[in-house]
Amino acid sequence: MTKYLQKCKECGKYGLANSKSKCKYCEGQLINPKPPKFSLIDKYGDYRLIYFKEEFKKRFEND
Repeated sequence: MTKYLQKCKECGKYGLANSKSKCKYCEGQLINPKPPKFSLIDKYGDYRLIYFKEEFKKRFEND
């Protein structure tokens, strides 16, 4: 059941996943409220690190 339970990004209420991913209360976007599982063997860790380094540079180079 947890894969069907989602949280609204706008109002914070919980609802069931639907095909449009829209909240029935405020029409906001539904997202998964749980973080991904932690694993010491992270297949995508290298890519994520590269992405965060680029984002860090973009944010702080302009200052």
